[in-house]
Amino acid sequence: MSEGRGGVWRTGGTVGAMTLLSRVLGFIRDMVLARVFGAGIATDAFFVAFRIPNFLRRLFGEGGFTQAYVPVFTEYKERHGLESLRDLADHVIGTLAGVLGLITAVGVAAAPVLVLIFAPGFYDDPARYDLASDLLRLTFPYVFFISLVAAAGGMLQSFSRFAVPAFTPVLLNICLIGGALWGAPQLDIPIHALGWAVFIAGIAQLAFQIPFLAKIGVLPRPRWGWRHPGVQRVIALLIPTLFAASVAQINLLLDTLIASLLQAGSVSWLYYADRLLEFPLGVFGVALGTALLPRLSSQHARTDPDGFRLTMEQALRLIAVIGVPATAGLILLAGPILATLFGYGRFTPEDTSMAAIALVGYGLGLPAFLLIKILQPGFFSRQDTRTPMRIGAAALGINMIFNVILVGTAVWTGFHAPHAGLALATSMSGWWHAWMLYRRLTHAGVFHPAGGWAVFALRVGLATAAMGAVLLTFSGPLTAWGDLDWLDKSGRLALLIGGGGLVYLVTLLLTGLRPRHLLRP
Repeated sequence: MSEGRGGVWRTGGTVGAMTLLSRVLGFIRDMVLARVFGAGIATDAFFVAFRIPNFLRRLFGEGGFTQAYVPVFTEYKERHGLESLRDLADHVIGTLAGVLGLITAVGVAAAPVLVLIFAPGFYDDPARYDLASDLLRLTFPYVFFISLVAAAGGMLQSFSRFAVPAFTPVLLNICLIGGALWGAPQLDIPIHALGWAVFIAGIAQLAFQIPFLAKIGVLPRPRWGWRHPGVQRVIALLIPTLFAASVAQINLLLDTLIASLLQAGSVSWLYYADRLLEFPLGVFGVALGTALLPRLSSQHARTDPDGFRLTMEQALRLIAVIGVPATAGLILLAGPILATLFGYGRFTPEDTSMAAIALVGYGLGLPAFLLIKILQPGFFSRQDTRTPMRIGAAALGINMIFNVILVGTAVWTGFHAPHAGLALATSMSGWWHAWMLYRRLTHAGVFHPAGGWAVFALRVGLATAAMGAVLLTFSGPLTAWGDLDWLDKSGRLALLIGGGGLVYLVTLLLTGLRPRHLLRP
């Protein structure tokens, strides 16, 4: 592979380091939100108001538009001159900005209708419904700014500038922390401070990336260009990509819709559980998927099938060696992690317990979600967007069937945490989604795994089992964690994670796994 045997590791490591910083700061943000606002009517309203533009961000930003844009942008970069590349960027960004401006104006005007669509359970609670509508008017413009941020990040990634777009989300966390600690006490309705923080963060993130685009010589001069050949190619790829790359977000929206019909706090419990799931998914899955797309696109444009296969193989082995123990740790330590991060102030022990149940349901699907992040670039890089779209549509339907079955059964049997059925349904459909993506890649002859996977899987399985035994032995019951202060909880959790991780690594080495087994099978 021309990029070097460790290319995926190095690039993924850069993105992962910046993403780790963002996720850690995101946890601090959520700790602040949990302590200041707890889990109730106000936070339910904000999380709905933020999830709607966040969903559209995934569609028009990194989840859909970027997946369609980066392969075309990379092809122009590899096969055409810099002037053609700049011309493409000018027209794509100008067209995107025009469409987004219209969508933003409609979204702000129709905020009450959107809340009714995505959280119908709020309608019977006028205070929560009105609050969510007001917050959505503040947060919806985030769609405009952050989608342009994602497009700019895709251009930077095509020039191997991964650190800047990976660092950019840090600004959102800083704004939200400032909103909760400084803005909330200044307002008659404290939760409104979070809405304003989201709005300001969108502007700050876009402004942050502009100098870096100028430095590499592709700062766009936005021009409307619906009929531009490059824009037409992006549009042709975009529609199926929007859906295929955003299935997880659609599932979360549907979960929010159903959760709004359940007891108060359900939306918040799912939010905090999802935030913990997003940590390994973002640091490893999203980071590696971000690094893969331009690399695979370049290898496809240069007709390098051997490099393409080796890149995919490296990514899958890396995900396996990290994702399997991360899944075990997330499930076994769900309660202690939530108690340590959020179990203070207005976030009660009941909130901790209910969020932990949801986290276990989500955690069961973590390996599948990681695989999806790795397998989808295998299609998008070859400008095949229809196949993952079809698979994603089927996965969405399966998720809804599981939602109805599991939540309905929980309500019918009187189970005290029916919201957990939503998390489990998401994981079950995720496994089906990942399996179908893998099958299509292998059946098409695009990727075939190298030998040695049975031995590799046995080593990872044994090491994970040893780590799990340590965590089960020393974690103790969740009720015991409620009596500890933050320092004691943090110290105990750090010892568990550190000790479990050490046992995992030592066991891997004892079973014979070495770094070279990850770089080249």
